[in-house]
Amino acid sequence: MTFNPATLVFNESGLIPVIAQSEATGEVLMMAWMNAEAVQHTIDTRKVTYWSRSRQSFWVKGETSGNVQQLIDLRMDCDKDCLLALVKQTGPACHTNRRSCFYTSVSEGSEIEVMSPE
Repeated sequence: MTFNPATLVFNESGLIPVIAQSEATGEVLMMAWMNAEAVQHTIDTRKVTYWSRSRQSFWVKGETSGNVQQLIDLRMDCDKDCLLALVKQTGPACHTNRRSCFYTSVSEGSEIEVMSPE
């Protein structure tokens, strides 16, 4: 069966959430957004490409930082309204220079930093 990004369920802004997960460790690295063109570009190039809501432009992960995400597998959930990108991550995934964007824990009403920058 041939895949067509148009079969995905995008929000009212034409975007779909994407979770990036390390294929090596299973760690959740980050969450970002794609539009249909970014999905197709990611599939075609194997370089994970997101849509930047703040810049209103495409963002090839690692293009300027060198912290590239090479696509290993792209999966969709059962409702086709969320994607999971299994990636080979080079360097930290977070713009704060941490391995993952999920470096703050909420515990007993407090925010606790659980990961330092690399």
